Amino acid sequence: MRLILLSGGSGKRLWPLSNDYRSKQFIKVMDSENPTDDSQTSMIQRVWARLNEIDLANSAVIAASRVQQEVIQSQLGNDVPLVLEPVKRDTFPAICLASSFLHTKMNVHDDEVIVVMPVDVDADDGFYHTIKQLALEFETSEAKIGLIGLKPTQPSEKFGYILTEPKNTHSTLLKIDRFIEKPSVAEASNLIELGALWNCGVFAFRLGYILKLLEAGNWPTRYEEFLDKYHLMPTISFDYQVVEKEESVVVWPYTGRWNDLGTWNEWTETMPKRLNGKGIISEDSMNTHIINELQIPVIVMGISNAVIAASPDGILVTDKEMSQKLKDVVQSISARPMYEETLYGWYRVIDVANKFSDQQVMTKRVHIWAGKHMSYQIHANRDEIWTIINGQAEVVIDDRRFQANAGDVFHIQVGSKHAIRALHDVDLIEVQMGKLISEDDVIRLDYDWIGSKVSI
Repeated sequence: MRLILLSGGSGKRLWPLSNDYRSKQFIKVMDSENPTDDSQTSMIQRVWARLNEIDLANSAVIAASRVQQEVIQSQLGNDVPLVLEPVKRDTFPAICLASSFLHTKMNVHDDEVIVVMPVDVDADDGFYHTIKQLALEFETSEAKIGLIGLKPTQPSEKFGYILTEPKNTHSTLLKIDRFIEKPSVAEASNLIELGALWNCGVFAFRLGYILKLLEAGNWPTRYEEFLDKYHLMPTISFDYQVVEKEESVVVWPYTGRWNDLGTWNEWTETMPKRLNGKGIISEDSMNTHIINELQIPVIVMGISNAVIAASPDGILVTDKEMSQKLKDVVQSISARPMYEETLYGWYRVIDVANKFSDQQVMTKRVHIWAGKHMSYQIHANRDEIWTIINGQAEVVIDDRRFQANAGDVFHIQVGSKHAIRALHDVDLIEVQMGKLISEDDVIRLDYDWIGSKVSI
């Protein structure tokens, strides 16, 4: 079997920590599995660790948006196999792109069973073993699509439901009667009484099945050709485009722990600590959680059953039950993300202002991990001023290389080539000034950190 992990797009269900660049699977508010490790881990790190434990990581590729590349490699390493969408689409195009990659780049046979699962889930060990079992039993099945169906824990409007036909074989796989997409709570209660299952977004199929779908739609099956036409693909989910149109679909019922942690209420139920970051929760604030990414403390007194989440993108104070409506409330917020995790470390936007009518100014705090470096680059529309506030680094400006320590200031003028490498962990303040401040204003170049000499 081969595994496609869907890293998916962005979301605002966990605003202000989730945004267009940092989806919920990258948020680090979960304790490490190692009790001796004080660090926190993200959902994608936990899922990847589970797959490594059961020898599935070496059979997996991650389908993700191109803007997620740096954060994925930052959290999982540079060697993780990625299939990157050139533009954002939905799960059907993403699965097709990953399938063409397996077909072209990895020479996977048409009869190989492919299992697709999302990376933003919190599940027990049994779920990952069920992934293997689904693939094994699907190999001998005549069905075209296989799913995992979760036994519901309560009526919910956010899931699709699956009704199965009466079992008439010895197989664990059940034939599907029909799908009901996100019913009302009352209808969901009736479906649960009828034995309906939640559709948890896991799909199994043979690689050749997807390749034939592409051919039928006059889409190329070769990866490079498909990549060139990817922007023309419809934005549609795999459920709508394939599963609900396919008559030969089976499902494996699963009764273990599984949650997609789609709301702050659900997320906080998995947190071992109520206070995450700087702050104080008074004793009379029952079942209240603080998630604080800011450097200032958050104090909560006399407020129970609430979530207080603070990040550079904003501050949320919500009753836990109301958190499921957060996405609708913040949908109109379109400001650029103020925090991003990168290959070299992370940065946090401190301030954005228009100094004059024709000039923009942005101030960032940047952290560079020891041994990491920013790429050698040029900006066409802005100057930058770097002030080193902690650590030791090497700075390159127009091919001249300098040692840098706390207190050093570098003015990088528009059009100058520049880069920085941390010898020890480095913190700096970066002030960008120009007519246009944009993350797209960059030309990246190669630089030989080993061969080049330090200037005197």
